Amino acid sequence: MRGLLGALVGALLLTGCSTGTDAVDVNNGGEFRFVQGTPAGEVIPPGERAAAPGFSGTLLDGREFDSSELDGGVAVINFWGSWCAPCRVESPEFQEVYAEVRDQGVQFLGVNVKDTDQLARAFEESFGIEFPSLDDPRGEVALAFRDYPANAIPSTIVLDAQGRVAAVYTGAVQQDDLRAVLDLLMAEEG
Repeated sequence: MRGLLGALVGALLLTGCSTGTDAVDVNNGGEFRFVQGTPAGEVIPPGERAAAPGFSGTLLDGREFDSSELDGGVAVINFWGSWCAPCRVESPEFQEVYAEVRDQGVQFLGVNVKDTDQLARAFEESFGIEFPSLDDPRGEVALAFRDYPANAIPSTIVLDAQGRVAAVYTGAVQQDDLRAVLDLLMAEEG
C-alpha cells in the first residue's frame, strides 16, 4: 500500500511540474494546470485588433458589472488569484500603475478566479488594490476571451479606446512593459 501511495504522489508531482510554474491554465473543465508564462506583451497592430467580447458579473464588493462600463477609454483586464505567486508580485505593481494613469481615463479591472470572496477581498486589502475585481469562480470571463490566452493565471488583456484587444500578456507583467503599452494606446487616442 505504501508503495502504491508513493507512486501515486510521485505521478501527481511529475504531472504538476511537467508543464512549468509561471502561470496556471484554466481549461474548459474549470481545472488549473501550470504553464510557462510569456512576460512580454503582444502588441496587436491597430488594423488587426478585434472587439473584446462582452461579459458581466458581480464585483467583489457586491456591485453588478457589465463590460460596457469599460467603453470609451483604454482598459486593463487582469486575471488573478490569491493562490498565484506571480499575482502577489504583479498586483501591487498594477496598483502603482493604476494610481498613475486613472486620472487619464485608463480603467483597470481585476478578474478573480477560484478564490472565495473572503480570500479575494483579503488579498486586495493586503496589497492596497483600489481598482475593482470581478468574482469569476467558474472562469466565465476567461472563456469569453477564448480567442486570446486569458486562460492562464496571471493573464492581462489591454483594450484600446475603441474596446478592441490591443495587447495580451500571459504570466506576470513588468511595470515598464505595461506603462509602455498604455502610453502607446493613450497616444493613439490623441
